[in-house]
Amino acid sequence: MKAKRRSRLKKVIKSSIKKRNGTSPKISRYWFQRYDLFSKYDQGIEMDEEGWYSVTPEEIAIKQADRCRGKVVIDCFSGVGGNTIQFAQVCSSVVAIDIDPVKVELAMNNAMVYGVANRVDFVIGDFIHLAPSLKGDVVFLSPPWGGPMYRGVESYKMDMLQPIDGYITTTDSLPFNIALSIAPNIIMFLPRNVDVAQVEELAWLSSPPLTLEIEENFVASRMKAITAYFSCNAV
Repeated sequence: MKAKRRSRLKKVIKSSIKKRNGTSPKISRYWFQRYDLFSKYDQGIEMDEEGWYSVTPEEIAIKQADRCRGKVVIDCFSGVGGNTIQFAQVCSSVVAIDIDPVKVELAMNNAMVYGVANRVDFVIGDFIHLAPSLKGDVVFLSPPWGGPMYRGVESYKMDMLQPIDGYITTTDSLPFNIALSIAPNIIMFLPRNVDVAQVEELAWLSSPPLTLEIEENFVASRMKAITAYFSCNAV
């Protein structure tokens, strides 16, 4: 009987999540982390399914934003706005770019919940194509990691980043190189199992070489990701 009650309870929880969030039951494991993602979740935060497993936890986003205090930040894969919101709290100007118009709409809603929507320029588009018109102090790169499956990879390679690889090459068409044309400082938010040697190569293969600081990011004593800070100037 207890097993049947637990089974019914799980079905009720999944059904409730689906109704309240307009997403499939498979994101139920993330529902219990909603306040880690957005402390104001109950005040009207909205997310699509991808947002549940790709948004930066708020505690981490706050620390990243604090490193950019007073600067002009270009958030190149802004998603549902987790980082954008925290940048807008402390930065002089924020440009939030996403190729998906639905995500931009969600990010605008979430920024309004936090009272910072008027401090952000929201742009629908591919930042690679927009790059020639962009200038700032810091470029924030948090491209999709390829979904939750990244956890099963022993050593996550930079060319696994979506939609195109972020690893530096001899071409000028990849995100990291493009970011260097926009700002002297780059922040990359990466999986905790990323190949750190490849991240280091991004710094010393640049011309001129960049300084690099790698920060391990924890939430509730559990390592979630790493943040790589590249700079020509101190960030």
